[in-house]
Amino acid sequence: MSAALLIALALLQHEHHQMPPPPAPAQQTAPVDPHAGHHVPAADPHAGHAMPEPAAPPVAVSPAGDHAADRLFSPASMAAARATLAGEHGGGAYWMVLAEQAELRTGKGPDAAAFEGEAWIGNDAGRWVLKARGEHGRGEGWETGELQALRSWPIGPYFDAQAGLRQDIEPKGRTYATLGVEGLAPYWIETKAAAFLSDRGDLSARLEAAHDLRLTGRLVLQTKVETYLAEDGQEAELGLRLRYAITPEFAPYVGLLRHRAFGDEADHARAAGERVGGSSLVVGLRAWF
Repeated sequence: MSAALLIALALLQHEHHQMPPPPAPAQQTAPVDPHAGHHVPAADPHAGHAMPEPAAPPVAVSPAGDHAADRLFSPASMAAARATLAGEHGGGAYWMVLAEQAELRTGKGPDAAAFEGEAWIGNDAGRWVLKARGEHGRGEGWETGELQALRSWPIGPYFDAQAGLRQDIEPKGRTYATLGVEGLAPYWIETKAAAFLSDRGDLSARLEAAHDLRLTGRLVLQTKVETYLAEDGQEAELGLRLRYAITPEFAPYVGLLRHRAFGDEADHARAAGERVGGSSLVVGLRAWF
């Protein structure tokens, strides 16, 4: 075949083949709005305004002695539970025996032995107290001696009230009704004040104030002032005692004591040829358990 014929046949064969149309370009789908169909609120008219804080609701205060458990359990069950709780938290009974002064006094007159102490048992709500004090002169017997049986109860965080009886053994065996207070005054001053009314209608009072100055952990200087006021005269006593605490419960001491009588008491001493006042050196022991 000629070259012209071959070209003609190739063109005819190409016409019989249909080329598929080109695919249509893909349409881009817009992203779905997550808020589509939701109501969009209008602008807040209070936007940017400071809103006041809501007032706190009132706190309900239960009346004194009102406990929620009391509404669910019987009074007997609650009383037993409170007694157990108080015992587990130190609310039990305690006791103590204290020899505040057990000393020998020596001066220009006859030597004397003096004692002052107390014992008590109870708790924070109240205590039973027994006090004793006296002075015995060498060769002269007991010059003074007394016992007190008292009931003590708190009247504040630092003071207790006391009431009971006092019995004098010497010099006159008289009985007194006793009313007083005892506690810790400002500046760590131990204070005692008591009034006595005898079975014969005699009124008297005793005031005491003592302060412990801690010089070291074991060395303590005590200053004590005591006055006794009665219808037939007054007495005053000033003592300085330096003690060394070998242990907290056992502390020997040395000191100086000054005593003075006033009023009718001084007149009686002068009439009897005795001294109105005097000084003494003291050696003693303070102990408790």
